[in-house]
Amino acid sequence: MAKLSDLFKFQACRRPLLVSVPHAGIRMPESIAAQLSSEASILPDTDWFVNRLYDWAPDLGAGLITANYSRYVIDLNRPPDDAALYQSETPGLVPVRTFSGAPIYKRAPPDAVEVQSRISEYWQPYHDAIRNELERMCTQYGYAILFDAHSIRSQVPALFRGILPDLSLGSYEGRSAGPGLINAALGVLNGQDDFSHVKDGRFKGGFITRHFGRPDQGIHALQLEMSQTVYMREDPPQYDSEAALHVQEFLKHLITSLLDWRPGSD
Repeated sequence: MAKLSDLFKFQACRRPLLVSVPHAGIRMPESIAAQLSSEASILPDTDWFVNRLYDWAPDLGAGLITANYSRYVIDLNRPPDDAALYQSETPGLVPVRTFSGAPIYKRAPPDAVEVQSRISEYWQPYHDAIRNELERMCTQYGYAILFDAHSIRSQVPALFRGILPDLSLGSYEGRSAGPGLINAALGVLNGQDDFSHVKDGRFKGGFITRHFGRPDQGIHALQLEMSQTVYMREDPPQYDSEAALHVQEFLKHLITSLLDWRPGSD
Protein backbone atom coordinates (compact mmCIF):
# COMPACT_ATOMS: atom_id res chain seq x y z
CA MET A 1 0.00 0.00 0.00
CA ALA A 2 1.24 3.46 -0.91
CA LYS A 3 1.64 6.12 1.75
CA LEU A 4 -1.14 8.70 1.90
CA SER A 5 1.36 11.45 1.13
CA ASP A 6 2.17 9.60 -2.10
CA LEU A 7 -1.49 9.29 -3.06
CA PHE A 8 -2.49 12.92 -2.63
CA LYS A 9 -1.42 16.27 -1.28
CA PHE A 10 -3.61 17.53 1.53
CA GLN A 11 -3.78 20.89 3.27
CA ALA A 12 -6.35 21.17 6.05
CA CYS A 13 -9.09 23.79 6.10
CA ARG A 14 -8.88 26.87 8.30
CA ARG A 15 -12.30 27.97 7.04
CA PRO A 16 -15.23 25.72 6.09
CA LEU A 17 -14.39 25.00 2.44
CA LEU A 18 -12.38 22.20 0.87
CA VAL A 19 -11.21 22.29 -2.76
CA SER A 20 -10.84 18.84 -4.31
CA VAL A 21 -8.76 18.24 -7.45
CA PRO A 22 -9.15 14.54 -8.33
CA HIS A 23 -7.98 14.43 -11.97
CA ALA A 24 -4.80 16.50 -12.27
CA GLY A 25 -2.46 13.70 -11.19
CA ILE A 26 0.04 12.28 -13.65
CA ARG A 27 1.82 9.63 -11.57
CA MET A 28 1.52 6.08 -12.80
CA PRO A 29 2.76 2.88 -11.11
CA GLU A 30 5.35 1.16 -13.30
CA SER A 31 3.33 -2.05 -13.35
CA ILE A 32 0.35 -0.18 -14.85
CA ALA A 33 2.40 2.08 -17.12
CA ALA A 34 3.87 -0.99 -18.80
CA GLN A 35 0.36 -2.06 -19.83
CA LEU A 36 -0.69 1.24 -21.46
CA SER A 37 -1.10 1.79 -25.17
CA SER A 38 1.01 4.46 -26.83
CA GLU A 39 -2.07 6.73 -27.05
CA ALA A 40 -2.81 6.38 -23.34
CA SER A 41 0.78 6.67 -22.17
CA ILE A 42 0.74 10.45 -22.68
CA LEU A 43 -2.31 10.67 -20.36
CA PRO A 44 -4.40 12.82 -22.74
CA ASP A 45 -7.47 13.00 -20.47
CA THR A 46 -5.67 14.63 -17.56
CA ASP A 47 -7.18 17.77 -15.99
CA TRP A 48 -3.91 19.49 -16.81
CA PHE A 49 -2.54 22.00 -14.27
CA VAL A 50 -5.79 22.34 -12.28
CA ASN A 51 -3.80 21.80 -9.08
CA ARG A 52 -1.66 24.78 -10.13
CA LEU A 53 -4.75 26.89 -10.85
CA TYR A 54 -5.98 26.48 -7.27
CA ASP A 55 -2.68 26.45 -5.35
CA TRP A 56 -3.61 29.78 -3.72
CA ALA A 57 -6.73 28.36 -2.02
CA PRO A 58 -5.02 27.71 1.35
CA ASP A 59 -4.02 31.40 1.45
CA LEU A 60 -7.75 32.17 1.78
CA GLY A 61 -8.16 29.57 4.52
CA ALA A 62 -9.70 26.91 2.28
CA GLY A 63 -8.44 23.34 2.39
CA LEU A 64 -6.97 21.68 -0.68
CA ILE A 65 -6.71 18.01 -1.62
CA THR A 66 -5.11 17.09 -4.95
CA ALA A 67 -4.68 13.54 -6.25
CA ASN A 68 -1.21 12.57 -7.45
CA TYR A 69 -2.08 9.55 -9.59
CA SER A 70 -3.63 9.56 -13.04
CA ARG A 71 -7.33 8.92 -13.56
CA TYR A 72 -6.21 5.97 -15.71
CA VAL A 73 -5.19 4.19 -12.50
CA ILE A 74 -8.69 4.75 -11.15
CA ASP A 75 -11.20 7.55 -11.58
CA LEU A 76 -11.78 9.12 -8.18
CA ASN A 77 -14.93 10.83 -9.45
CA ARG A 78 -16.79 7.58 -10.21
CA PRO A 79 -18.75 5.38 -7.79
CA PRO A 80 -17.02 2.24 -6.53
CA ASP A 81 -19.74 0.06 -8.10
CA ASP A 82 -19.11 1.81 -11.45
CA ALA A 83 -22.78 2.76 -11.82
CA ALA A 84 -23.51 5.19 -14.65
CA LEU A 85 -23.68 8.88 -13.71
CA TYR A 86 -25.07 10.16 -16.99
CA GLN A 87 -27.37 8.81 -19.68
CA SER A 88 -24.65 9.31 -22.29
CA GLU A 89 -21.58 7.11 -22.30
CA THR A 90 -18.75 8.21 -19.99
CA PRO A 91 -15.44 6.60 -18.97
CA GLY A 92 -15.78 4.14 -16.11
CA LEU A 93 -14.21 3.66 -12.71
CA VAL A 94 -11.13 2.10 -14.28
CA PRO A 95 -11.24 3.52 -17.82
CA VAL A 96 -10.48 1.20 -20.71
CA ARG A 97 -10.71 3.81 -23.49
CA THR A 98 -9.52 7.39 -23.75
CA PHE A 99 -12.01 10.20 -24.30
CA SER A 100 -11.25 9.91 -28.02
CA GLY A 101 -12.07 6.19 -28.02
CA ALA A 102 -8.54 4.76 -28.21
CA PRO A 103 -7.85 1.67 -26.08
CA ILE A 104 -5.95 2.44 -22.89
CA TYR A 105 -4.45 -1.03 -22.50
CA LYS A 106 -2.28 -2.84 -25.03
CA ARG A 107 -3.89 -6.13 -24.10
CA ALA A 108 -6.67 -7.16 -21.71
CA PRO A 109 -7.95 -4.48 -19.32
CA PRO A 110 -7.79 -5.03 -15.54
CA ASP A 111 -9.93 -7.85 -14.19
CA ALA A 112 -12.31 -7.56 -11.23
CA VAL A 113 -9.63 -8.51 -8.71
CA GLU A 114 -7.30 -5.77 -9.98
CA VAL A 115 -10.13 -3.22 -9.95
CA GLN A 116 -10.92 -4.02 -6.31
CA SER A 117 -7.25 -3.70 -5.46
CA ARG A 118 -7.12 -0.23 -7.01
CA ILE A 119 -10.27 0.81 -5.15
CA SER A 120 -8.65 -0.15 -1.86
CA GLU A 121 -5.26 1.35 -2.57
CA TYR A 122 -6.09 4.55 -4.46
CA TRP A 123 -9.81 5.35 -4.44
CA GLN A 124 -10.80 4.72 -0.82
CA PRO A 125 -8.06 6.78 0.88
CA TYR A 126 -8.94 9.88 -1.15
CA HIS A 127 -12.62 9.60 -0.26
CA ASP A 128 -11.84 8.85 3.38
CA ALA A 129 -9.74 12.02 3.55
CA ILE A 130 -12.55 14.13 2.10
CA ARG A 131 -15.14 12.59 4.41
CA ASN A 132 -12.98 13.09 7.50
CA GLU A 133 -12.28 16.74 6.68
CA LEU A 134 -15.95 17.48 5.93
CA GLU A 135 -16.97 15.89 9.22
CA ARG A 136 -14.32 17.88 11.08
CA MET A 137 -15.56 21.11 9.48
CA CYS A 138 -19.15 20.32 10.38
CA THR A 139 -18.13 19.74 13.98
CA GLN A 140 -16.11 22.97 14.12
CA TYR A 141 -18.25 25.31 12.01
CA GLY A 142 -21.66 23.64 11.84
CA TYR A 143 -21.45 23.16 8.07
CA ALA A 144 -18.97 22.39 5.29
CA ILE A 145 -18.51 23.24 1.61
CA LEU A 146 -16.84 20.96 -0.91
CA PHE A 147 -15.70 22.49 -4.22
CA ASP A 148 -14.71 19.87 -6.80
CA ALA A 149 -12.42 21.37 -9.45
CA HIS A 150 -12.05 19.97 -12.96
CA SER A 151 -11.08 20.82 -16.52
CA ILE A 152 -11.50 19.17 -19.91
CA ARG A 153 -10.71 19.77 -23.56
CA SER A 154 -13.06 22.26 -25.14
CA GLN A 155 -14.09 19.69 -27.75
CA VAL A 156 -14.52 15.97 -27.09
CA PRO A 157 -16.87 14.64 -29.80
CA ALA A 158 -17.17 11.21 -28.18
CA LEU A 159 -18.58 12.77 -24.99
CA PHE A 160 -20.48 15.87 -26.12
CA ARG A 161 -21.36 17.89 -29.19
CA GLY A 162 -19.85 21.20 -30.12
CA ILE A 163 -17.66 23.39 -27.94
CA LEU A 164 -18.03 23.61 -24.18
CA PRO A 165 -18.79 26.84 -22.34
CA ASP A 166 -15.76 28.19 -20.53
CA LEU A 167 -17.21 27.32 -17.12
CA SER A 168 -19.77 24.68 -16.18
CA LEU A 169 -21.19 24.81 -12.64
CA GLY A 170 -22.65 21.55 -11.38
CA SER A 171 -25.03 21.29 -8.43
CA TYR A 172 -26.65 17.95 -9.30
CA GLU A 173 -29.66 20.00 -10.38
CA GLY A 174 -29.84 21.75 -7.02
CA ARG A 175 -29.55 18.62 -4.89
CA SER A 176 -25.91 18.80 -3.79
CA ALA A 177 -25.96 22.29 -2.22
CA GLY A 178 -28.36 24.70 -0.63
CA PRO A 179 -30.02 27.29 -2.88
CA GLY A 180 -28.26 30.17 -1.17
CA LEU A 181 -24.80 28.76 -1.90
CA ILE A 182 -25.76 27.96 -5.48
CA ASN A 183 -27.04 31.52 -5.90
CA ALA A 184 -23.83 32.91 -4.44
CA ALA A 185 -21.85 31.02 -7.08
CA LEU A 186 -24.22 32.06 -9.85
CA GLY A 187 -23.98 35.68 -8.72
CA VAL A 188 -20.25 35.61 -9.42
CA LEU A 189 -20.70 33.80 -12.74
CA ASN A 190 -23.45 36.15 -13.90
CA GLY A 191 -21.57 39.22 -12.70
CA GLN A 192 -18.76 38.90 -15.24
CA ASP A 193 -18.51 38.92 -19.03
CA ASP A 194 -15.11 37.32 -19.57
CA PHE A 195 -16.15 33.68 -19.45
CA SER A 196 -19.18 31.93 -20.90
CA HIS A 197 -20.92 29.70 -18.38
CA VAL A 198 -23.76 27.31 -17.74
CA LYS A 199 -25.34 25.69 -14.69
CA ASP A 200 -26.09 21.95 -14.65
CA GLY A 201 -25.47 21.56 -18.36
CA ARG A 202 -23.38 18.67 -19.67
CA PHE A 203 -21.61 18.50 -16.29
CA LYS A 204 -24.07 18.34 -13.39
CA GLY A 205 -21.54 17.05 -10.89
CA GLY A 206 -19.77 13.71 -10.71
CA PHE A 207 -19.75 11.16 -7.93
CA ILE A 208 -17.80 13.32 -5.49
CA THR A 209 -20.33 16.14 -5.74
CA ARG A 210 -23.35 13.85 -5.67
CA HIS A 211 -22.10 11.58 -2.90
CA PHE A 212 -20.81 14.17 -0.45
CA GLY A 213 -23.33 16.93 -1.14
CA ARG A 214 -25.93 16.56 1.61
CA PRO A 215 -27.27 20.05 2.28
CA ASP A 216 -29.87 18.67 4.70
CA GLN A 217 -26.92 17.44 6.78
CA GLY A 218 -24.95 20.67 6.49
CA ILE A 219 -22.58 19.53 3.71
CA HIS A 220 -22.79 21.49 0.45
CA ALA A 221 -20.96 20.42 -2.70
CA LEU A 222 -20.44 22.10 -6.08
CA GLN A 223 -18.41 21.11 -9.13
CA LEU A 224 -16.75 23.49 -11.56
CA GLU A 225 -15.73 22.09 -14.94
CA MET A 226 -13.49 24.42 -16.93
CA SER A 227 -12.70 24.39 -20.63
CA GLN A 228 -8.95 24.01 -20.94
CA THR A 229 -8.77 26.76 -23.55
CA VAL A 230 -9.45 29.21 -20.71
CA TYR A 231 -6.01 28.79 -19.17
CA MET A 232 -3.79 26.63 -21.40
CA ARG A 233 -2.97 25.47 -24.90
CA GLU A 234 -4.58 22.11 -25.47
CA ASP A 235 -2.31 20.40 -27.99
CA PRO A 236 0.25 19.76 -26.74
CA PRO A 237 -0.70 20.66 -23.15
CA GLN A 238 1.00 23.90 -22.20
CA TYR A 239 0.21 26.22 -19.31
CA ASP A 240 -0.59 29.79 -20.38
CA SER A 241 0.56 31.91 -17.45
CA GLU A 242 -1.14 35.10 -18.59
CA ALA A 243 -4.49 33.45 -19.27
CA ALA A 244 -4.24 31.44 -16.05
CA LEU A 245 -3.69 34.58 -13.96
CA HIS A 246 -6.85 36.03 -15.45
CA VAL A 247 -9.00 33.03 -14.61
CA GLN A 248 -7.39 32.75 -11.16
CA GLU A 249 -8.67 36.21 -10.31
CA PHE A 250 -12.16 35.03 -11.16
CA LEU A 251 -11.72 31.81 -9.17
CA LYS A 252 -10.52 33.76 -6.13
CA HIS A 253 -13.63 35.91 -6.33
CA LEU A 254 -15.79 32.79 -6.60
CA ILE A 255 -14.17 30.95 -3.69
CA THR A 256 -14.24 34.10 -1.54
CA SER A 257 -17.98 34.46 -2.20
CA LEU A 258 -18.56 30.86 -1.16
CA LEU A 259 -16.48 31.37 1.97
CA ASP A 260 -18.48 34.49 2.83
CA TRP A 261 -21.79 32.61 2.55
CA ARG A 262 -23.39 31.32 5.74
CA PRO A 263 -26.29 28.89 6.15
CA GLY A 264 -29.44 30.86 6.91
CA SER A 265 -28.07 34.01 5.28
CA ASP A 266 -30.04 33.45 2.06
